[in-house]
Amino acid sequence: MISIIDYDAGNIKSVEKALQSLGQEVIITSSRDEILNSERVILPGVGSFGDAMNKLNEYNLCNTIYDVVDKGIPFLGICLGLQLLFESSEESPGISGLGILKGKILKIPESPDIKIPHMGWNSLEIREGASLFKGLPDNPYVYFVHSYYLKADNEEEVAATTDYSVKIGASVEKDNVFACQFHPEKSSLVGLSILRNFINVPRLCEKEI
Repeated sequence: MISIIDYDAGNIKSVEKALQSLGQEVIITSSRDEILNSERVILPGVGSFGDAMNKLNEYNLCNTIYDVVDKGIPFLGICLGLQLLFESSEESPGISGLGILKGKILKIPESPDIKIPHMGWNSLEIREGASLFKGLPDNPYVYFVHSYYLKADNEEEVAATTDYSVKIGASVEKDNVFACQFHPEKSSLVGLSILRNFINVPRLCEKEI
């Protein structure tokens, strides 16, 4: 069973459909018990960093997410779900993120030859051995929609990057925590392969984290 965390952040049904196409049983839920009893947990999202953190707090989901991580359950953040894992965002000054990973979310710099938001297909530079990208060809194309990007403190946690006015942390991996700034559920066969790889990552024991 895969839980998709429901906190009114949108973009949930497309993730559900992609997982179901891979033969997975999926529930959309904000129930602590259902989330903690799942084999995998996904935090999707589109919208504002500050609004999303307010919703996570309103639904008492922050501690649930921390417990998912502590229990070694494979966890995947998608788009805004990646950004929320970090400490802060320029989009919402004064509002703290989950802080599970170290780094900041910054606004993509203005440039004459690019449009913001970054919307469309970009290729990835993948770190060797990254679990989510196992079996994929070099420089696969995936679909982005965002105006803010990750600047991670720990480069070794960055599993893939792309360039769009600036070097963007496009995916991260640390222990049982995975995240993608792009939308695997909208990235055709490459995206389905990434989701399949997430489905196949092993659960960690609490003592391994």
